[in-house]
This record gives sequence, structure tokens and C-alpha cells, in this order.
Amino acid sequence: MSLEDALKEAEDHDLDLVEVAPEADPVVAKILDYGKYKYQQKKKKQNQQKKKKLKTIKFSIKIEEHDFNTKVGHIKRFLKKGHKVRATVFFRGREKAHKDKGFDLLNDIIEETSDVGDVDQKPTLKGQVVQMLLKPGGD
Repeated sequence: MSLEDALKEAEDHDLDLVEVAPEADPVVAKILDYGKYKYQQKKKKQNQQKKKKLKTIKFSIKIEEHDFNTKVGHIKRFLKKGHKVRATVFFRGREKAHKDKGFDLLNDIIEETSDVGDVDQKPTLKGQVVQMLLKPGGD
């Protein structure tokens, strides 16, 4: 259809003529409500960003085995849903002298979650906190 006919058709239906593929030999265009299209694209982008949130799980070096297993279960669930997870170990008072235990705890988490996630950021010490970032993936 010619450009004039397409413009007239779009105008008759109170819609917009949008160029889809300008590089094609006959240029491809579409008749649609451009405002509605932009709104739908914006909503789709927001939903994708909402689904890719970063979850944070906090640990202490005095954690008991059951609590550790529960939190690792949460991490696995988040990773299976496609979220990134930040595992954080906080030190209080005299615990600051045992930062190696925090690294050991995070290494245990890496071993437990290796089937559903990979390390995105290795365990690092930042002030009174040791943290790492896990991303979905695995074996």
C-alpha cells in the first residue's frame, strides 16, 4: 500500500502509522495506537525489572545448623526464581576478631547452593561485614 493510503487509513481509524522496518526494501509500517504501545512497553520493562530484584540474606557467625539450613533453603528458592542473592555475615563485638569464620560460613553457603547458583561476586570484607553475591545458574 502506498504511503498516502496508509496515512489516510491510519487517520480514518484515529491511529498512528509507525515504521517497523525502515531498512526493508518495501518499508514495513504498522497502524497502531502509539501511546498505548509505548505504555505497554514501559509496563513490560517494569515487570522485568521487578522480577530481577536483589534479595539479601543476613547471617551471624553464631548461627545454628537448623537456622543455617533454613536460610540456605531461602537462598535456593530465590535463585530458582531467577533472583540474585546477597549473603551477608555481620560481626558484633568480639566476633570482629574471627572474620575467618565469616568467610568459612560463606564458603559453606557456596557449596550448599552450587546446584542452583553461581558466585557472581566472591566473598569480600567491607568494614564489619563479609558479603558475596550469588546469581542463578549452577551445574
